[in-house]
Amino acid sequence: MNLPDALTPVADGLHLWAPQHTGTWGFANCLLITSGEQAALVDTPYDRPMTEALIAAARPVLPAGAAGVGAIVNTHVNGDHTFGNGLFPGAEIIATKASAEHLCREPSPQQMHFLTHGTPADQPLGWYAREHFGRYHYEDAETVPPTVTFSGRHDLRVGDIEVELIEVGPAHSAGDLIVHLPAQRVVCAGDVLFADDHPVHWDGPLARIAAACETILALNPETIVPGHGPVMSPQDVRDYITYLRRLEALVHARHAAGVLAGEAAADILDTGFYDHLGLRERIVILTAVEYRHLNGETDEPDLVALAAQAAGWAFGRREVAP
Repeated sequence: MNLPDALTPVADGLHLWAPQHTGTWGFANCLLITSGEQAALVDTPYDRPMTEALIAAARPVLPAGAAGVGAIVNTHVNGDHTFGNGLFPGAEIIATKASAEHLCREPSPQQMHFLTHGTPADQPLGWYAREHFGRYHYEDAETVPPTVTFSGRHDLRVGDIEVELIEVGPAHSAGDLIVHLPAQRVVCAGDVLFADDHPVHWDGPLARIAAACETILALNPETIVPGHGPVMSPQDVRDYITYLRRLEALVHARHAAGVLAGEAAADILDTGFYDHLGLRERIVILTAVEYRHLNGETDEPDLVALAAQAAGWAFGRREVAP
């Protein structure tokens, strides 16, 4: 993996580790917050090698008197934002109560290792898992749950920097939070926002994700850090909301016409909907999740089963591609 060997300044006291890589899964942004002799980190990478690369890149900007990262904020509990938690011993790990309560439904490192090594490589899910997750080292990753949870809002100070944690889930996941740094006019959005690729959202509905984005805009930030991809402007967020609302209209129209979810997703993809973005198969997941809400389904979503539906579409496209 070609990982950044330095952090990128975002604002005073804020440095971004951004392993930007479009067209695949798992390269999540992490934001280091430093002030005085204190440091906090928003999200951790997907495996040990990535986390060690982040730690090495962070050393030059950590305060001289800091013992290390004292607090970790997990914007949600998907593994690509949390599997590195264990490499920060002694750090307080903060997440929403809803995230902690739904941690059990997240694929564990052991399950991800099986998906990338134990499933048939000539079948859609096995092929897709190897294609997008085979680069990660799950064998020595671990799930470390939050030590501090909250609902609604939680205020944090890192030296002189005020940090506001605002719950906006369920949206992308059951327990999303955004990180607002008012003095710096920065919001770290987690996976409420994606850049350059089609998003993936497991909980929804799409209206809830759009509402979370409106919450971000209401904070009047200058810079927004998405969960994946380059930093965004307020106009980028407004464009993302337009994407969500257009997709919502397309999905709802097909649901009202009695079209099955899989057929609806394939039809939307055939229209060329935002086909300049990567990972088009995620439309299959977004459609299936929206149908769950429209159908009144309240059981827990099966993340692997949803990914398998997207893998099936992508596998079929691979078969017919020139």
